[in-house]
Amino acid sequence: MAAAPSEPRPGDAARAAALVSAARRITVLTGAGISTDSGIPDFRGPQGVWTKDPAAAAMSTIGAYISDPEVRRRAWRNRLAHPAWGAGPNPGHAALVGLERAGRLHGLVTQNIDGLHQAAGSAPALVLEIHGTMREAECLACGLRTPMPEVLARVEAGEEDPLCPECGGIQKSATISFGQALRQDVLDASVAAARSCDLLLAVGTSLTVHPAAGLCDEAVEHGAWLVIMNAEPTPYDPMADAIVRDPIGEALPRLVAAATDGSPEASGGPSGDGVPGGPPG
Repeated sequence: MAAAPSEPRPGDAARAAALVSAARRITVLTGAGISTDSGIPDFRGPQGVWTKDPAAAAMSTIGAYISDPEVRRRAWRNRLAHPAWGAGPNPGHAALVGLERAGRLHGLVTQNIDGLHQAAGSAPALVLEIHGTMREAECLACGLRTPMPEVLARVEAGEEDPLCPECGGIQKSATISFGQALRQDVLDASVAAARSCDLLLAVGTSLTVHPAAGLCDEAVEHGAWLVIMNAEPTPYDPMADAIVRDPIGEALPRLVAAATDGSPEASGGPSGDGVPGGPPG
């Protein structure tokens, strides 16, 4: 596989469509960028939550969360006001449902915690929430999981740091914070999906957080193509077979449509930027 520059080359959009068209087992890795069109800000982009307020990262650090009651109180206020509660899926999420219905989606690994893939209609069995979900609260002591709206109702009623109703332990959203181990079963399934695909499509992720970013390595080392769709450069751009910088809400539906409707773009177009040989074995 030839190394690619960190910026798209002429014909990369057509080449991305040709690769997706040729692939039969596509694993998609999504990050915060796919949800920005739904009104949910990302973390590291120019307008990202942590870019604007670096102190906000403490709420996603397990040590600070456990040791500092004020961090927890702020985290609960933020959960209550999180834009995801009023957000709906956007055309990017819908495009992946279309890829699934075309029988081409092998796995959908998401770093997002918002649940919008499932809300769009993605089969829950295909969605691997590698960083957990904000839709449930989890007790850090006994592991009890509670629907998040039930806990947020307690916050609205005046509890600033609602404790576990079973054991009185500290609760947080059922997400993976910095310093907290990923669920091994979800990680194993994500790695398996990357190793067994013939194309990994990374959408809206900075590819700086591991082990999620390492799924690119797993896919490429096992012979898959890598297509990256992200507004900003990523560390994995030199490894990519095609790079797409266009807005995800426009580019992803266009890419999926071109790859599933038999249009000329799906064959690489007249420019000759198609796929050399067949899909990787």
